[in-house]
Amino acid sequence: MSNSSTITQFLLLAFADTQELQLLHFWLFLGIYLAALLGNGLIITTIACDHHLHTPMYFFLLNLSLLDLGSISTTLPKSMANALWDTRTISYYGCAAQVSMFVFFVTGEFYLLTVISYDRYVAICKPLHYGTLLGDRACAHMAAAAWASGFLSAVLHTANTFSLPLCQGNAVDQFFCELPQILKLSCSDTYLREVRVIAFCFCSGIGCFVFIVFSYVQLFRAVLRLPSEQGRHKAFSTCLPHLAVVSLFISTAMVAYLKPPSISSRSLNLVVAVLYSVVPPAVNPLIYSMKNQELKNSLRKLILWTFFCSHKIPITLHK
Repeated sequence: MSNSSTITQFLLLAFADTQELQLLHFWLFLGIYLAALLGNGLIITTIACDHHLHTPMYFFLLNLSLLDLGSISTTLPKSMANALWDTRTISYYGCAAQVSMFVFFVTGEFYLLTVISYDRYVAICKPLHYGTLLGDRACAHMAAAAWASGFLSAVLHTANTFSLPLCQGNAVDQFFCELPQILKLSCSDTYLREVRVIAFCFCSGIGCFVFIVFSYVQLFRAVLRLPSEQGRHKAFSTCLPHLAVVSLFISTAMVAYLKPPSISSRSLNLVVAVLYSVVPPAVNPLIYSMKNQELKNSLRKLILWTFFCSHKIPITLHK
């Protein structure tokens, strides 16, 4: 295939060679996908229904759950369908759409995690200014900026990547159309054009990463100075889950996009892709709900209200 104009479809990586193992892959991914849908769906519904959770922290958590649902819904359904029907194909435009949507949701999530770190920093280090710095309008603007950043990155990367001539065939060494794997198919003399775009986005990402690190250094210094042990425990319970999510997301994404070709292998690429594209959306609801008593209480009330008629059992979502 001389260039992208002759490519009508791509071949995605199969997890196994036998139909039995392909079905195992299908059921495993189906379980993870349903867990992600249930967990994130419960968080979105709980925050939306309980007005006591209509605060900046939970507003950003709701947006994070929406981005998680979008990112995992972009990759897993097609991979599950291919495993179930024992095929590897995805159309050219389907691949472009998958790249665009995945970059959109993942980039938006990264910027939103930066916003959440700012929210935690203000809440712990500048509590008297919290209402001023994080009012309704400011929160809406920051969330909109995260979504807009994801959209601009998606347009930039997709337009640039799929305008490159693809001279190395149509086999993608990944279970979804991942940007680095598509770039491997491009011609060497045009590859550098997209590398420059990635370098630009990486520089902006480094700024966000430095901001997150700075926020948490200041935050932990403030928490350790709190006189009350209960206050320190409450502060850590709201900050440590976010730090765990940020660490997992950033570390695996950096390995996926910045590792040198010399240490690249098919199995390593597959494991890293699962860790940053599949695991976070599935475990984020568990991480946030386990350490957040207020969210657990509201979620428990919502489940009880759902399974038992509200007119029979007087359970409300509000204290």
